[in-house]
Amino acid sequence: MDVVIPCPAVRTSPAIGGELHLAGPWRIATVDHRLTTVAGTVRALLEPHLGDRLMPPSADDDTPGGGGPGAGPAVLELALDSESSAPHRVPVGVSPRGTAEPADESHRLSVTRRGITCRAATPEGVFRAATTAIQILAASTDRMPCQELSDAPRYAWRGLMVDPARGYLTPGELRRVIDLAALYKLNVLHLHLTDNEGWRLQLPAVPELTADRADSSPVEYYAVDDYRALQDYAADRFVTVIPEIDLPGHCAALRAALPELPAAPAPEGLAGRFPFVPPLDLADPVTKAVVGSILTEVCRLTDGPFVHIGGDEAVGMTADSFVLAVRELRACVRAAGKRPLGWQESSRAGIGEEDIAQYWVDVPMMDLPDTEEELADRPELPAAGHTLDLIRALKAFFAPADGDLARVVDGGGHVLLSPQSHLYLDRPYTPDVIPAGQKGSAARLGFATYRPRGVEHTAAWDPASHGVPDARIAGIEATLFGESIEGLNDLTILLLPRLTSVAETAWSGRAPEWESHRARVARHARLWQDRGLTYLASTEIPWP
Repeated sequence: MDVVIPCPAVRTSPAIGGELHLAGPWRIATVDHRLTTVAGTVRALLEPHLGDRLMPPSADDDTPGGGGPGAGPAVLELALDSESSAPHRVPVGVSPRGTAEPADESHRLSVTRRGITCRAATPEGVFRAATTAIQILAASTDRMPCQELSDAPRYAWRGLMVDPARGYLTPGELRRVIDLAALYKLNVLHLHLTDNEGWRLQLPAVPELTADRADSSPVEYYAVDDYRALQDYAADRFVTVIPEIDLPGHCAALRAALPELPAAPAPEGLAGRFPFVPPLDLADPVTKAVVGSILTEVCRLTDGPFVHIGGDEAVGMTADSFVLAVRELRACVRAAGKRPLGWQESSRAGIGEEDIAQYWVDVPMMDLPDTEEELADRPELPAAGHTLDLIRALKAFFAPADGDLARVVDGGGHVLLSPQSHLYLDRPYTPDVIPAGQKGSAARLGFATYRPRGVEHTAAWDPASHGVPDARIAGIEATLFGESIEGLNDLTILLLPRLTSVAETAWSGRAPEWESHRARVARHARLWQDRGLTYLASTEIPWP
């Protein structure tokens, strides 16, 4: 039975047939010192699934194994092979490592009677092949037909954003998220580290941001050593960590720490209509200096080439003030030696070849009612306090978003595709796909004003539907904002099983065929259970 997600591009069967017995024991073999770290990482990822069936490192040598009953241990072999017949193709998009050309992640995996061999021209390609092997061992039954799988990615940037600013995750929990991302061949973890609800990164240059305050509970944050260790852990799994410092709006936590900073100039007639946190005024010299210190420090602590500056939903500042702010934020990041990216609204400050804009919304995508009758059919909206007057104001505020995508493409920038319609995984599940035993836990999760959808809805997304030329696509990234998150279990219920189809689409470049995909997803319940990850047992999936 096929179990691999993303589904491999090429699958062939040997003329002689045969099968591999998966019961083990298993050992990991490599004779190439360039793969020593990869072998150790693969071992760590395999341990939750094989347990004592995984032989100790002392047994990891290049001695041939068996694979059949009584034939000795089966071998998971890792090998660099510049002559590998894997289907190498240059992926579309921007390398998250900042290199001129994306990494070669093409690989070939051979299942024989004695074990599984992972071959590629680069350590990263070998690791991607090994994640396929891990899925086979974790999600298959007791045997696997002999076969050869070859694969390579369509998109260079395949990301997941999580939001510890609102729903704090411990460093250990973030490491488990990194493992999950890597097992599905994602290569970016975007950390939304700051928002109105919290500031999660310690910055020695601005200690006030994570200092305890008398009027609040102790602040939870990532110390400098936590952040550095997290990046090292991710790098071993070929995942790049991208921090987001969301400015000039979404700044209540910053204002609580530094209350003397003035508000940005506001549009006429806005005051008193709706509540908002005043964005920062980057024309103010003190604010500019503080923000410069913050971004310089974030860049200094970040190993990867990118720092996300936010730039979304800057409610309460004039267009001119917003443009100035985005330009200052970009300039700070560039001066510190990193490359900035921002949400799509940042394109309104100008866009060029070096700029990346994360596309997430337009008014049609918001799927909001126009009349009182339509509002009555969306009970989740009044329950969240949305009146028709507020909805009209939201549509007016977001109206410029309808031109953002064309602005980025026409300006020669790059688009990171994260459409709210399908890739915002904080969307609630529709009640009819939630099994009876999870009605209580799953029903409270997700952003309350999004129309609930099932797993198949996410899987149906086609990157080509937005009409962005390949040359202008940076990559694909799913997002999960944390308004309803109270811990890792909440996060993984929203992620799983939906993340699997995002990973499939980001890797292959197209939506998965639903019937095949749902059958493969069903086999992954065992993988998630082995890793202690809670998932939604959606009624759309034929679970074993």
